[in-house]
Amino acid sequence: MTTLRFSVDNMSCAGCAGRAERALAAAPGVTEASVNIANHVAQVTGKASSETLRDALKTAGYPAREATHRLSISGMTCASCTGRVERALAALPGVLSSQVNLATQTATVRSLDGAVSVETLAQTVTDAGYPAKPVDTDGQTEPPSEIEPLRRDTLIAAALTLPVFLTEMGGHLYPPIHHAIMGSLGMQSFWVMQFVFITLVLVWPGLRFFRIGLPLLAKGSPDMNSLVALGTLAAWSYSTIATFTPALLPEGTRAVYFEAAGVIVTLILAGRWMEARAKGRTGAAIRHLIGLRPDTVLLARDGTFTEVPLAEIAVGDVIKVLPGGRIAVDGVVIEGDAFVDESMISGEPIPVAKTVDDPVTGGTINGRKALIYRATAVGSDTVLARIIDMVQTAQGAKLPIQALADKVVRIFVPVVLGIAALTVAVWLVFGPQPSLGYALVAGVAVLIIACPCAMGLATPTSIMVGTGRAAELGVLFRKGDALQRLDNAKVVAFDKTGTLTEGRPTLVDQYVVPGADPTEMLRLTAAVEQGSDHPIARAILVAAPSDLLPKVTGSETVPGYGLIAAVNGQTALVGSESHLSEQGVNTAPLKEAIGQYAEKGHTLVCLALDGQAVAVFAVADRIKPSAKPAIEALHAAGLKVAMISGDNAAAAEAIARQLGIDHVTAGVRPDGKVDAIKALRHQFGAVAFVGDGINDAPALAEADIGLAIGTGTDVAIEAADIVLSSGRVSGVVNAVDVSKHTMRNIRQNLFWAFAYNTALIPVAAGVLYPAFGILLSPMLGAGAMAFSSVFVLTNALRLRRIAPVQQDAPASRYTEATA
Repeated sequence: MTTLRFSVDNMSCAGCAGRAERALAAAPGVTEASVNIANHVAQVTGKASSETLRDALKTAGYPAREATHRLSISGMTCASCTGRVERALAALPGVLSSQVNLATQTATVRSLDGAVSVETLAQTVTDAGYPAKPVDTDGQTEPPSEIEPLRRDTLIAAALTLPVFLTEMGGHLYPPIHHAIMGSLGMQSFWVMQFVFITLVLVWPGLRFFRIGLPLLAKGSPDMNSLVALGTLAAWSYSTIATFTPALLPEGTRAVYFEAAGVIVTLILAGRWMEARAKGRTGAAIRHLIGLRPDTVLLARDGTFTEVPLAEIAVGDVIKVLPGGRIAVDGVVIEGDAFVDESMISGEPIPVAKTVDDPVTGGTINGRKALIYRATAVGSDTVLARIIDMVQTAQGAKLPIQALADKVVRIFVPVVLGIAALTVAVWLVFGPQPSLGYALVAGVAVLIIACPCAMGLATPTSIMVGTGRAAELGVLFRKGDALQRLDNAKVVAFDKTGTLTEGRPTLVDQYVVPGADPTEMLRLTAAVEQGSDHPIARAILVAAPSDLLPKVTGSETVPGYGLIAAVNGQTALVGSESHLSEQGVNTAPLKEAIGQYAEKGHTLVCLALDGQAVAVFAVADRIKPSAKPAIEALHAAGLKVAMISGDNAAAAEAIARQLGIDHVTAGVRPDGKVDAIKALRHQFGAVAFVGDGINDAPALAEADIGLAIGTGTDVAIEAADIVLSSGRVSGVVNAVDVSKHTMRNIRQNLFWAFAYNTALIPVAAGVLYPAFGILLSPMLGAGAMAFSSVFVLTNALRLRRIAPVQQDAPASRYTEATA
């Protein structure tokens, strides 16, 4: 029985509070509920889960507020550690979900707002055996690095173990060394020296394994540290007894394995040191994004610009950025003009011209001229902060493919302990003499080699590197599982306007009758159209010569057809072909051009002067230059391509023919786009939809994977799983290829992790000994275990070499360099 207090939304009166209260009281497991309209806080007593309370309020129309907290955690070494932390967090009242990332050493926790503090979350994880602390929400605080402590401990362990290893193993390989030691020190003194050195290894650099592993073993929830602690402690204890109280051992079994305990600790520490260094590289994208923020800015104060820390900037402040400097926060230019390199945000290499009233984005680099701008967003509200948050959220996600690994890891360590115990028993009963020695070696080898670290690292490291590289290419995965869902897509459906096309009509062609001046005809048409706000009229005006247009008098609008006006002493008719025909104008001189333009799906604007048809102008929404190469690349990847448009069928089909699109659905409203996606899913399979406008939000939400063009509306971006910040259609190809490369990388890692353990645990147990006389040394087991984790990390780091699609090569694709 617990009491929870948390915030509730959408309440405006006492009636709302009453309905929310009754909804909570009716939820299974609730014994008492009250809702305070004054502070919008609910108090619930009972055994109901947080999810039950959330769902009850959502159904009633008064959703519970949710909060997201991040923790940095130290001491996690394998997948069983992450599972233990997740279960500890999930058991807390008020927690809705928790995701723990072994690669980043972080946890992301979603809870009912106000039900549990971030300090409580951190303390709970610490109590579970893994020291934790809150992480700043703006992403500036990183988890503590273990690289330097692991480096120090590895070197200390190596320095203490090396003399023991060289003298013990050297004596076996080169007998004169053994004779020299026996002649100078004697066997007993030599073993005592080994005891001193290896005991120092275990209680100094190796203490981390015992400090974490033994308490967890006592609680009945052993992890990888428990396996190492048991294995090394067994080897050390047996050797210590053999050294100081040999009478306790059966005759003929006196031997020491101090060097094995020392080498095991040294190799595992070395492996973790290499893991930590590799993990550091997996988070390079986040550190790069965080590093885009300057430490100080030039702030306008009392008529001068003063250098102040970035944290002091507030919305509305006036800031100056010098040539070559980084723009600190989002803002609007109020003085100056320059070219700004926005490639860090958009992935586009070409600098963008900025002048007064143009927006600028924090983290981008100013060109050769100074700019003065006013801050419009600071802190966590900036574009850069939101990008960092998106990447961190995606990197912390768990993919469905990881579910199998999680299930295996949950029971893995207890199973290994059982296998180790069975191995010892079998060797004691059936092994050759001295059976106790063989049993010890085999049992320790099983404990050491069976590390689930590779299983735990297989997925999160690939996700980290893949989503980080995607961010550098202008592709932001808002939801980590979109990586896997995009890999499963069978068809990519595009919205037309603003996605495949520029989103604004443009004059693309014109025809005038023989003897007429094309420039003058365009000027006359623009003069008649200048009073109209219609997009087609604006396209004509933009294309017309910039000099003074002729004066127009007596302009009259014919709804649905066009305009009639007097210009330069002539009567001008401007509009559709039907408009001219309705006014008795013979359009035969324009018929051929009209037919050609109509076949291409262009919108037509005709001109007649004094009853004579003289010109026709073709207006169209111009196709983006990146559209055709992107669609060809998607076809090369084996995907079908569709287009869903609210435009008329002729215009949509014309664009589809030019781009080589496989399937077209035209003339649909926003709700019709949802139906179109359902139809595509039924016909082809999983659908990825690409859009940019408010009317695309329902379709983005309905699709299996929604990709929003970053230049589009906030509503579309919020409804999407992936944001293409560059605004280029090629971003879709980048997203697809990052997804495919990342998922292939994850499958490689998981295969290796499972195959490694499946193959080597039996070898460590000694199955090859009866036939081949091969018994795996615990030291070799420690080396193999370290190599397994480093292999997985190194394979994941290959994703950093993914190259972007080339705009000037139509069929180009990502290439993944070999490691």
